[in-house]
Amino acid sequence: MNPYESIDTTTTSDGARTPQPRARLLSVINELSLTERGLFMILLATALVSGLVLLLDLTKRFTVEIPSPGGTVREGIIGTPRFINPLLAISDADRDMTVLVYSGLLHTTIDGELLPDLAETYSISDDKKTYTFTIREDAVFHDGTPVTSDDVIFTIERAQDPLVKSPKRANWEGVVVEKKDSRTVTFTLKQPYAPFIENMTLGILPQHIWKETDAETFSFSPINTEPIGSGPYKIASIKTNSSRVPTLYHLVPFSKYTLGKPYIRNIYMRFYSSEQTLLEGYERGEVDSINTISPEYADKAQVRNARIETTPLPRIFGLFFNQNQAPVFTLAEVRQALDISAPREEIVNGVLLGYGSIVDGPIPPRLLPQVPATTTAATTSPLALATSTAPVATTTPAIELAQRLLAKNGWKLNETSGVLEKKTKTQTYKLEFSISTGNAPDLKKTAEILKSEWEKLGAKIEIKTFDLGDLNQTVIRPRKYDALLFGEIIGRDLDLFAFWHSSQRNDPGLNIALYTNSKVDKILEDVRSISDPANRATKYLQFESEIRKDVPAIFLYSPNFIYIIPGNVKGFSIAYATVPSERFENVNEWHIETDRVWNIFAPKQTY
Repeated sequence: MNPYESIDTTTTSDGARTPQPRARLLSVINELSLTERGLFMILLATALVSGLVLLLDLTKRFTVEIPSPGGTVREGIIGTPRFINPLLAISDADRDMTVLVYSGLLHTTIDGELLPDLAETYSISDDKKTYTFTIREDAVFHDGTPVTSDDVIFTIERAQDPLVKSPKRANWEGVVVEKKDSRTVTFTLKQPYAPFIENMTLGILPQHIWKETDAETFSFSPINTEPIGSGPYKIASIKTNSSRVPTLYHLVPFSKYTLGKPYIRNIYMRFYSSEQTLLEGYERGEVDSINTISPEYADKAQVRNARIETTPLPRIFGLFFNQNQAPVFTLAEVRQALDISAPREEIVNGVLLGYGSIVDGPIPPRLLPQVPATTTAATTSPLALATSTAPVATTTPAIELAQRLLAKNGWKLNETSGVLEKKTKTQTYKLEFSISTGNAPDLKKTAEILKSEWEKLGAKIEIKTFDLGDLNQTVIRPRKYDALLFGEIIGRDLDLFAFWHSSQRNDPGLNIALYTNSKVDKILEDVRSISDPANRATKYLQFESEIRKDVPAIFLYSPNFIYIIPGNVKGFSIAYATVPSERFENVNEWHIETDRVWNIFAPKQTY
């Protein structure tokens, strides 16, 4: 038998048949001994594996993983959205939906930087009073209608209209907005106001959809729950209950979003009536992401393929004294003693379970830029004031320091009532007052801890809790409280005028300590026109020094934002948030699916 009959051959011009290379290789292998064949196969396998490893290494060296469209995120939210409208949004549910559906002239990045969004460019006049914005030619709403100057002017004029009752109205008072052409609009201020640029993140309403809705019926329009904006996501469908209240929104990417089409293909926003029902829905697997939950749950949560993200919120929780209603707080030593003995660490660890930071001033952590050490030396804490004339060991318990301070100023225990008293020529003061607060678990626990600690001083304290609506309407607005345990949402622009200027003592002002200090008033007025961060920081340190000397409030803690998010969601990042909805600031960069491409083909980041 011809040995090449079963092997590929090639016939030459003279009729001879020549084996092909594969045939030659098989012939050689057939001639090898059994041992030689085994060794050959080992070497061949080694070469193949080495080649594969080398190929994979080259792939990793010269390719990069990039986001790819696809995937689903299911968010659980406490509350029901009533106003998916940048001018009316008041709840977390409202704001969550609004930031997904709408976009503004500028956009806040995850690092807090302001960059153009609907705007192509902008400029600020030398006198810092006129801001000029040019809208991008490709900026459109979800229905394909171009975004123009008319839409911007319509939005601002509605914000300024008192009949609309927009929470954003104060930001636009006295601002003149004018159209230069279809894509250019100017904003003119009466006087320089450094934080004004932050207002440009306000979502823009489509005039062609809202123009038939007058100011008086603005908040009742069904468009508030069926919105069309220009943001990263648009609404695909809405599920409602028997009362026509939305319970689920299905959102899909807006392909013409100015900062780039989002990667996550579906976002489902499901709404729950309470934290308890939200957690039950999470345990049932109805949603994968939840936020604004109690530290207790975050601490014990058995998260399924998820991670817990936290970031500080620029909120200051503290006890604000009302000296008009409780004369005992007019005495500086009382305010200082309560401040010295406030168990801040116990509150942060026992109530927040570590999801927060201790504060001893009116400015949230990380909001104040660093300034030279010589400037910070002016700040003086109540503890230093209390011990300056009689130095004591730093290991002395705070409660003892407070007791010494009170005793030094004439306070004595009434053996019958068990309450400290101070007698003057005109009256007898008693260390007795009430704490008013909301019925949220963390606030009630904080109030109980304060009461327990201060009763060791000889104080008599009553805790009054209210539903949030009642607290605002019947307690805070009329200023009917001795001491108010409450939180202030400061904001990224760090404008403290509304919280501490004497003109803001009465409603709708936010000066809930009813604080008056002419020096502080001047600082707060001046700082609004200062744009240089270092100069602003210096002014605010002077402000903080005055507040610490006067002790109009006891500052306790700044909470963290807690977010449970699926482990397979990539691209999520949040350095600092003022409100929970800011977790969506870079939602267009979130992704679940990925591809690998050569480096030269990798897309560039938009910001």
